[in-house]
Amino acid sequence: MIYQLLPRLFGNKQQQQIPYGTITENGSGKFDDITVKALQGMKELGTTHVWYTGVIAHATLTDYGQFGLPADHASVVKGRAGSPYAVRDYYDVDPDLAVQVDKRMEEFQNLIERTHGQNLKLILDFVPNHVARQYKSRMKPAGVKDFGEGDDVSRAFSPENDYYYIPGQQFIVPQPHHGQVNPLASVSKGPYLENPAKATGNNVFSAAPSIDDWYETIKLNYGLDVQGGSVGHYNPVPAVWLKMKDILSYWSDKGADGFRCDMAEMVPIEFWAWVIPELKKKKPELIFIGEAYDPSTYKTFLTTGKFDYLYDKVGLYDGLKKLIRSEDQADVAAIRHVWQQESAGFGDQMLRFLENHDEERIASAGFAGKAELALPAMVLSATLSGGPVMLYSGQEVGEPGRGAEGFGGEDNRTTIFDYWGVPEHQKWMNNGAFDGGQLSPEQHELRAYYGKLLKFAGHSQAVASGEFLEMPAGGNMNQKMYGFFRFTDKERLLILVNFDRHYRMENQVRIPDEILKKYPLTKAVDQLSGEEIKVQDNHTLPVWLQPVSAQIISF
Repeated sequence: MIYQLLPRLFGNKQQQQIPYGTITENGSGKFDDITVKALQGMKELGTTHVWYTGVIAHATLTDYGQFGLPADHASVVKGRAGSPYAVRDYYDVDPDLAVQVDKRMEEFQNLIERTHGQNLKLILDFVPNHVARQYKSRMKPAGVKDFGEGDDVSRAFSPENDYYYIPGQQFIVPQPHHGQVNPLASVSKGPYLENPAKATGNNVFSAAPSIDDWYETIKLNYGLDVQGGSVGHYNPVPAVWLKMKDILSYWSDKGADGFRCDMAEMVPIEFWAWVIPELKKKKPELIFIGEAYDPSTYKTFLTTGKFDYLYDKVGLYDGLKKLIRSEDQADVAAIRHVWQQESAGFGDQMLRFLENHDEERIASAGFAGKAELALPAMVLSATLSGGPVMLYSGQEVGEPGRGAEGFGGEDNRTTIFDYWGVPEHQKWMNNGAFDGGQLSPEQHELRAYYGKLLKFAGHSQAVASGEFLEMPAGGNMNQKMYGFFRFTDKERLLILVNFDRHYRMENQVRIPDEILKKYPLTKAVDQLSGEEIKVQDNHTLPVWLQPVSAQIISF
């Protein structure tokens, strides 16, 4: 049970927000704001792992020159705070998150100890595909070479180079779309100079990427000649492989229990097949979560690539989003496709979620408009398999991600690029008390639902390792209603979800003999509401499930 948070947003108490505002105007959370009480609040939701997003130092327009950390150039930074995925020093942490900037690593180490002190595991981002345009490590250990140091910049590709180059051409800063203006364009003095230009993170091998590209990043060279037929040069082991292994070891030694690997599918699988076992020789319990979006490659990344878990975005998330939104083409057949075909045989290795930093907030106007409409989907996500489940900070209190924060714009998301507050989350934070003192009764109820669901799912052997059997459709069940059994010899569950906004599910569910073989059906209880369901006979359960609701029936 993973709880994702950005420390910059999580602990920010500032209420008044100015679009494109500075850290002084809009505030920023600190490592110290993630207190023992805050961590205990996460545990109330069933959390076992905390994914701290945006910890490692990334490009920013905030100047810490007095600490030897000057601001980056505004032409190659998205937003004023900057993207957590444009890393500028892999051996440092974000100075925004420190009360005392010169003691930032010590403050992060204290957070690691607080997290472990609550018996929680800690996950960090690993961004292997690209780095910030102005990457320069000021905190690297003695003897470590920076990326690009010693590259032959006259060659577009070389197995010995860390970057890909566009020889003889200067980088051209992309211009905003017609009619748009970058209000931060004048923050930096003078033009941004990069000669020769380097390839951009999303595989744009041009000196002039577009404003829609990952222009603020440089793609790293893992020995794959992308423009030369994607031929791999992996012997001897490329320098980037060795540097990345050292970086992962560095953070693992500091206490990281796992890594969420950004855009894992854009890095050669040969690297993962090498580096993950290398890291696990020293720390076998490390977990690696891969962000991948091509279902045809999932199995390969888990077997050859040695990942422990992968995002289930393209399959389950996309299908559930349509059901939550009650779209015309929404159909529970998408759920069946996931377990029968897309992740058949490795469903327990798929990470299920309904929100993260990339996706729209459920309660936003562009998604569902109301957090409660996603509860059936959350029940299904938490029980369909024994794999990990994730919440995004604020999801449990219905944060709508409202507001044009700056670079993030009005996009139904909570910005990762700007200094900003998260108003509904701040009500639970309650000025650092983390007691929900400002939440509405409805928000308290929503948060309690999440806690009850995830705690149950996290402790259920039937969910963790039980067999799966789809419940045949019956009664008035339509394409927005679904049911399935999870069962072991000692625990039996019937999970029912109704995404229909107008009709309740009515059915007489006959329990298959293979589930009843150990003991008969005599009593049934909904684990979410605590209500007992009257058993009709020793084979049948009556079902009356209200619109947009779910049940986990133990029997």
